[in-house]
Amino acid sequence: MADPRKAVHAFLTPESHEAWHAFAADNGVSVSGLIEALALDWSDRTEGDEYDLAEVEALSRPARRIDAQRRRRAHR
Repeated sequence: MADPRKAVHAFLTPESHEAWHAFAADNGVSVSGLIEALALDWSDRTEGDEYDLAEVEALSRPARRIDAQRRRRAHR
């Protein structure tokens, strides 16, 4: 039977890549385990249990900035 899992792929700066792997090593887990745990936490949230505005802004603002920088580099 084929593996039902799906891959997530991302291009990271060397510093971000190292941070993910260092955190995983320091905590005795894999990066895949961390990503899966984050997704499970997000999917377990129910109506009325969404992120508060501070959480959304803390995640979204730097992500938008990074995405914009990558788009500018891609169009050069």
